[in-house]
Amino acid sequence: MTSLMTGLTLATTRVEAQAIRTDETGIVAGEVRIPVGDGPMPAYRAMPQGAGPFPIVLVVEEIFGVHDYIKDICRRLAKAGYTAVAPELFARQGDVSKMTDVQEIVREVVSKTPDAQVMGDLDAAAAWAAAEAKGDSGKLGITGWCRGGRTVWLYAAHSASLKAGVAWYGNFGGNRTGIQPKTAADVIPDIRAPILGLYGAADTGIPVADVEKARDAAKAAGKDVEIVIFPEAPHGFHADYRPSYRKGPAEEGWTRMLAWFRQHGVA
Repeated sequence: MTSLMTGLTLATTRVEAQAIRTDETGIVAGEVRIPVGDGPMPAYRAMPQGAGPFPIVLVVEEIFGVHDYIKDICRRLAKAGYTAVAPELFARQGDVSKMTDVQEIVREVVSKTPDAQVMGDLDAAAAWAAAEAKGDSGKLGITGWCRGGRTVWLYAAHSASLKAGVAWYGNFGGNRTGIQPKTAADVIPDIRAPILGLYGAADTGIPVADVEKARDAAKAAGKDVEIVIFPEAPHGFHADYRPSYRKGPAEEGWTRMLAWFRQHGVA
């Protein structure tokens, strides 16, 4: 993939009429290229107008790539005062903009993307934001949805610079492989930054028992972790372009996220 996709993903049912679209008034937004070891990585960047520096939030995609929903999240964060950067973490493994089958994306792209590569790309995105997008490297946060929620947990165990993370319905389990050796649950004892986890009680893919087990493991390890489980909310409750969207939990989760960042120095 040499550039980001236009529009919304083709790989899941869309309800485009309800998708939130944030304008660019007062912000600077658009596609960028971030230098990484094997060439430029496409990404989307949104930041406030003005001199800065602004706190940085890394925005981690679902499995569907950096499509219009992820871009809009960046613009929302820019309106809230952040330099938001969403790197296309699957660019090397495949072009998910042309894929219409979820299992194909998982099989051919997601499962072939090494966690070490993802961690390095996020580090590169944070460094680029500080150098090229008026970002404050001392105020670094991360948030991610679905697969990106899993990545938040892993990055919190990886980065010594991260101040706080917010994981939206990230899976704690999954297969361990040579290139993805640890689950999110595995890294809980090693996380180095406060994490807010936002989950749905009606998520059929992430049992509430798994979420509670992770919460208890974090508490036992002495980690600063807060878990919120929204009653009756399904997986993807923040994804405003999909039928799974639930306005109440989505808006409350967003408010909690911004408060978590402020509480932990990402503001």
